Amino acid sequence: MSGTNGAGLVRIVYGDGGTAELSRGSASIPGDPQPGEAYGSALAVYDENQDGYDDLVVGSPYADVGGEADAGTVHVVYGSADGLGGGAATRELTQGQGGGSIGGSAAEAGDWFGYALAAGETAQGAPYLLIGVPGEDLGAIRDAGSTHYLSGTVNAAVHQDKPGVSGVVEENDRFGYAVAATGHHLAIGAPGEAIGTEAFSGGTQLLGHTINADGIPTPLDGIDQDTEGVGGAAEANDRFGAALAMTTYRPAGSTSAGRSLLAVGVPGEEVAGAEAAGRVVLLEVTASGGVQQRAELSQDVADVIGDSEAGDQFGQHLAMANLAPSAADSAETVTVAVGVPGEDLAGIRDTGAVQVFPMNAVPGASDQWIQAGRKGLPGPYGLREYVGSSLHTTPDHLYVATPYGTAERHGVHALPWSNVLVGGTEAAVSWKPGEGGLPAERQAFGAVVR
Repeated sequence: MSGTNGAGLVRIVYGDGGTAELSRGSASIPGDPQPGEAYGSALAVYDENQDGYDDLVVGSPYADVGGEADAGTVHVVYGSADGLGGGAATRELTQGQGGGSIGGSAAEAGDWFGYALAAGETAQGAPYLLIGVPGEDLGAIRDAGSTHYLSGTVNAAVHQDKPGVSGVVEENDRFGYAVAATGHHLAIGAPGEAIGTEAFSGGTQLLGHTINADGIPTPLDGIDQDTEGVGGAAEANDRFGAALAMTTYRPAGSTSAGRSLLAVGVPGEEVAGAEAAGRVVLLEVTASGGVQQRAELSQDVADVIGDSEAGDQFGQHLAMANLAPSAADSAETVTVAVGVPGEDLAGIRDTGAVQVFPMNAVPGASDQWIQAGRKGLPGPYGLREYVGSSLHTTPDHLYVATPYGTAERHGVHALPWSNVLVGGTEAAVSWKPGEGGLPAERQAFGAVVR
């Protein structure tokens, strides 16, 4: 630890069991720790230099830059045979430095550059990185929000003042608050977007990776709760797009996985009279950008476990998995994990939970419920643990972290999908502070997992 309050750090557990730690002040990381910068509050993984080693993208959205508080920075820490940071020098991305749209932007107070990250490889094999900057001012309009898209020589800003991008630039749109991507599509959430007169109703922009004549990824469609075919209605404070998750899939009868499935969190949605109970909208995106709704999820849907209660914030956090990406999707292979961090259990406030739904089945027919003490997640549950606020998926596991609540409960737990989906009893793999070579410091351990 740097000893600097709120500076943040990233702990790494390698496949061979080795561990490492990255923070400002580490040998491979530029700069010195700053109070409250929250280094590591957003993470992404991809092979930026295509050398066969995974590279780690680290967001530090509250870093001060040139005297501008909370302007934000992003680091690309390169992997190597000697681990992260053992090879090429870390690339630091800061607005106002370098070329492209990032270099052409100014680092300003409250930009939150790096608040959200998505990275991967396009269907054509090109590495890409999408950086959310939800506090960006556009002209005199405060917190309109923006993003930056990087792929090869492309370094382009995408926001609502660009041709073809849906919506109108408005104060507090927070465009870029959430981002998600597959090799075919990009999704950018603007949970503060006003729809008509409904403030903070929220919207989501879809794009393709192909760079158009305007020099940006091709805008495909803008989605909100007043979009034809999308359930619900645009209402104040719904925050549609506050969380996004996306995966590639191949529909039955198709020979290629050119489509994407997108989950959009609406955590502020009032459901059955319960304020901020929350819901999730599941969408299918075709290769050409056509969108259709697959399902709506909430605890008020028929036969879904639980009840919609005020403050549940169902959909505040999301993770999606395609367990067999080369096969046609099925109820057993394409799933979405929904965080319900405000869930109360047995009178204990905000202990939290996770619900898992199939993307290709009736929601209430096979949803699964995860709380402390179930599916391999250690128990018992406790006050304000906010389970469901940190999620991640791989083809083998659903990762559920418990970074809050009492310190002794902090940990990251990899739950086998067999446990989650079919009632298996395989032991979960857990990482806890002070165990397995990890330092004993417990503060917010596992708040972000990748």
